[in-house]
Amino acid sequence: MRNFNELIRPYLIAEVGINHNGDLQIAKQLIDATFACSWDCVKFQKRNPDICVPEKQKSVIRKTPWGEMTYLEYKHKLEFGKKEYDYIDQYCREKPLDWSLSVWDVDSLRFAVNYNLPFIKIPSAHLTHHELLKEACNSKLPIILSTGMSDIEEIDKAVEILDEFASQYVLLHCNSSYPARYDELNLRMIPKFKERYNCLVGYSGHEYGLESTAVAASLGVVVVERHITLDHSMWGTDQASSVEVQGMDKLSKTIKVVSQIIGDGQKRIFESEKKAREKLRGFIDV
Repeated sequence: MRNFNELIRPYLIAEVGINHNGDLQIAKQLIDATFACSWDCVKFQKRNPDICVPEKQKSVIRKTPWGEMTYLEYKHKLEFGKKEYDYIDQYCREKPLDWSLSVWDVDSLRFAVNYNLPFIKIPSAHLTHHELLKEACNSKLPIILSTGMSDIEEIDKAVEILDEFASQYVLLHCNSSYPARYDELNLRMIPKFKERYNCLVGYSGHEYGLESTAVAASLGVVVVERHITLDHSMWGTDQASSVEVQGMDKLSKTIKVVSQIIGDGQKRIFESEKKAREKLRGFIDV
């Protein structure tokens, strides 16, 4: 279990989601990249497609790299089951590296809590799924909740549930467009969330580029989440707005520097200033 109150720099979550395309070897490469780039956690998405796919979508035919199939068949093809997650669990523990899941339904939540996860993630799509929120809180694991495509009243209600039932939670500011436009990122919501809810706040980004995430880090977020990929040209709707391995390394290093730059907000005279203080003011500090 991760205690987000004890962090000294932002906790970096590499969101694989379904960018593994149902291939465990791709997932393994993305885990390796997460560890090599000094990110803190690799995260996947877990769904029961029979529940999550709307009825009108289930029989729609979709062209895929594996041929034509119904949308429901396609979503099942992308899902990892117990065999794959047992392997992921063991592989990450050997590094060691945190791993976790975004859960999209109660079935998937019940699956997730069988593993020793540091937290449970509730995606923006289910911020209004109050039953899922309450069930996740009952796990006693910290909850990370994304707030994309939600108005302030919907977020207020979700936070009421978290305040009442969660052992600990982090609210992620997020824009749910893929990719999100820079002029719609609205990062000023990060301090607004801190003021309104008096809680830990993070950032989940789906935009091109890395600069905005560094800005979010400078606003004092405790968690940063970005989708990751081996190659933008791979199959899948999330690949283009994900961060490739080189970008992961650059972002990790940038956020560490940002954490040093912003400091702790406590005014003090640094050792490096004392010679100038003695020379220019005549003060000698013991």
